Amino acid sequence: MQNKFKFIDLFSGCGGFSKGLELAGHECALGVDFDKSAVDTFAKNHKKAQAICIDIHKLSKKKLEELIDFDSIDMVVGGPPCQGFSTVGKGNADDDRNSLFKQFIRIVRLTDPKIVLFENVTGILAKKNEKTLDNIFKSFERLGYTMDARVMSAEEYGVPSKRRRTIIIGTKGIDPSFPRITHGPRAKKKEVTVEEAFEKLATRSGKLLNHNIESAILKNKLDEKRLKHIPSGSGIRYQRDELAYLPKKLRFDVDWENMNEKRFRQTRLQRLAWDKPAPTILTSRTMYYHPKEPRYLTVREAATCQSFPANFEFVGSQTAQFRQIGNAVPPILAKAIGLEIKKMNFKLKKSKTNSKKKLKKDFMEKAFTYKEQTYA
Repeated sequence: MQNKFKFIDLFSGCGGFSKGLELAGHECALGVDFDKSAVDTFAKNHKKAQAICIDIHKLSKKKLEELIDFDSIDMVVGGPPCQGFSTVGKGNADDDRNSLFKQFIRIVRLTDPKIVLFENVTGILAKKNEKTLDNIFKSFERLGYTMDARVMSAEEYGVPSKRRRTIIIGTKGIDPSFPRITHGPRAKKKEVTVEEAFEKLATRSGKLLNHNIESAILKNKLDEKRLKHIPSGSGIRYQRDELAYLPKKLRFDVDWENMNEKRFRQTRLQRLAWDKPAPTILTSRTMYYHPKEPRYLTVREAATCQSFPANFEFVGSQTAQFRQIGNAVPPILAKAIGLEIKKMNFKLKKSKTNSKKKLKKDFMEKAFTYKEQTYA
């Protein structure tokens, strides 16, 4: 059974989720976000979809009816702002932004799709957020959806950077399913490396979009000199790193013995590794540096690590573009989910799975048992 679904993307950002679902053969009808530059990027790259910059609280039924045909919507996807759930920072379970999922529910209630697809940080599965998660599940279940969730690691689906997200799927009439892992130690294919990704920066016609190398040059010339001595995949965090990579004249003027934990709080001058996926791409360009050249990443290089196609063009200020990339769902991860959704047979009779009990059994106790860092 091959299903092609028409969908709405709420809290769409620049459209990474939508782009991946479109690559899987689905059709985006509408993107909604409050960030104007992100909506401008969304509109530029989703020619067949409507795009609207609006506070979702103000997205009335009347306004929706002007934009879309309710009866044609098969799927609603989204990812509300996640700071309240994040494993980074305070992770305040009482954060007002957690209530934004109610607006997602409201749009689902209006459009009555077959599928709801919801993404968030792994922290949503933390014990302190159990009540919030229960409320999310109950809200969907009251509307007739069977719910399920997974923590998915982007690099295990062919994305050349690491990012763990909680993916929640609700379906009417059948049980949800998730794609099998395709890359890495638990699969047959090797992870996609930064080197492999950077071989595909240009479009088929040879254009390099959002690839301004001049803007990626370091203003701090001392750091530029230091970077020339740091190998791919390395950076400076401990004194041993400084001694290993930097000549005496380029070393940092710090008292390592009296520093807190005898290290920098964050690794400085961290180069991406050529032969591995990149770390989680964040919203600031100053976190990582090119694997070999003494500079920051360009917008295109960061977007490629997030698996955006070479013809996906970003608009807005450079700061806005990096924010769009760092906040996005990697399109290749979304594509894997979209391909699995196409296989779902809505003519099958739904099983009697208790999604709430299943969630607690499978995830609440195991969400943070990873050997590696859980990325927010």
